[in-house]
Amino acid sequence: MGSRNFLIEGGSGTGKTSVCEELARRGYHAIHGDRELAYQGDPNTGEPVNVTGLAVHDHHIWRIDEVRTLIEDQREEVTFFCGGSRNFGKFVDLFDGVFVLQVDLETLARRLHERPEDEWGGRQAERDLILQLHRTKEDVPPHGIIIDATAPLTHVVDEILAKSRAAGNTAQ
Repeated sequence: MGSRNFLIEGGSGTGKTSVCEELARRGYHAIHGDRELAYQGDPNTGEPVNVTGLAVHDHHIWRIDEVRTLIEDQREEVTFFCGGSRNFGKFVDLFDGVFVLQVDLETLARRLHERPEDEWGGRQAERDLILQLHRTKEDVPPHGIIIDATAPLTHVVDEILAKSRAAGNTAQ
């Protein structure tokens, strides 16, 4: 929904939700993709699937048609799409830029340890998977602009805003 559209990605526990909420608090148009666009589906076909356990991660995808519709609607000057998706490869090229939040292993382990058990990453098997994916980086876009998400949230968001402006964004 913006003349300029940016994807904010990163593994579980890197701060995508916090960044989305801070962008919205500052008055930017921020879409929480994990809440507004996500469902459990086949990453190749998009067909809905019913999965449980660790398979939830592999089938956490976004509705591509909705992503396209939101990007084509240019009423907002800039829109930030925040969240992770296993089918990002099918729509990542639609964005003006991609930011990938990264944290070190110690920070990630601490953040996961603080999660309640009913939240993704709150159970030990989920934590183990997240830590493995952190090492391989296989579930994040490979060519995004790296953002050090161990910094205080205000600094992380300031850096994203500065780099999005440098990419041609003149919003706010």
